[in-house]
Amino acid sequence: MPLTATLGKESRSSTAKAEKKSQLQILRAANFENLSSLVHGFSTRSGGFSAAYGGRQLNLGFTASDAHSAVERNRLAFLRSATGRSRAIPALVTLRQIHSGIVHILDRTRGIPERPLRGDGVITNRRGNLLGIQVADCVPVLVADRQGRAVGAFHAGWRGTAKRIVERGVGAMRAVFGCKPEELYAAIGPCIHACCYAVGDEVIDEFQSQFAYADDLFSEVYDRDPIKEKYPLLFLTARAPGHSNIGPQIHLDLVKANFNQLLEAGVPESNIWAAVECTSCRTDLLFSHRAESGYTGRMMALVGLLDKLT
Repeated sequence: MPLTATLGKESRSSTAKAEKKSQLQILRAANFENLSSLVHGFSTRSGGFSAAYGGRQLNLGFTASDAHSAVERNRLAFLRSATGRSRAIPALVTLRQIHSGIVHILDRTRGIPERPLRGDGVITNRRGNLLGIQVADCVPVLVADRQGRAVGAFHAGWRGTAKRIVERGVGAMRAVFGCKPEELYAAIGPCIHACCYAVGDEVIDEFQSQFAYADDLFSEVYDRDPIKEKYPLLFLTARAPGHSNIGPQIHLDLVKANFNQLLEAGVPESNIWAAVECTSCRTDLLFSHRAESGYTGRMMALVGLLDKLT
């Protein structure tokens, strides 16, 4: 029987808590709040030092349109706010994200990589380090063990989702660090939602070939265009019914897709939290590559196991 996430009111009722410090806002998952030694956060675009993308933006990606020094200041401000530390900031591990199914393992025997690793997932049992995933529409997924054995961070665009990056990541946490799926908690951060994510045949075919529940991930959405509604005669087509290009778009629900992968990997539904914010709908708060036609910054999803400062 295919697993299909309902994502009803109960599973998504707790909106992320936003905290404001000097206009910097961080969204936090309610189900992570009571996990021991865990720090996490989902950045927004508010309260940074970047002049690009509208000014005073918290861009955390080294993009071509932004100054390197501004991004460094933004990252430091974000890490300080997310960890609650003004000194002894933990080392940040990021990835060179390539829309893959590659998950890297960072255990206690290995040092921090000097350069970002190529891949889209990273898991660790190290304390004192932070894992960061950058997004601007793709799905950021954070996973943490209730016993503090390990944490993981995953970048799931449609390609990574089709390659089961989250499912692979949870499996690696189980195989390498002995995590029990029933003791894992997961947070799906702000991303583009089904309301705004129209896809083409390539994406539909890929998901149909990979997932038995693929039909439940797609929906038909008719574009509501005020101009077309006011002047319908301008958009009439002479083609025969059923052969016109005018019609519904097919939208993909990446949140549900990754929710399902967490369920398939054994994470209890009650342990999964999903942000309600859609990046494309909320460009006042979040960066969106699609809604802003590629000219946009990057947000970061952050997770780590930290001991208290002595």
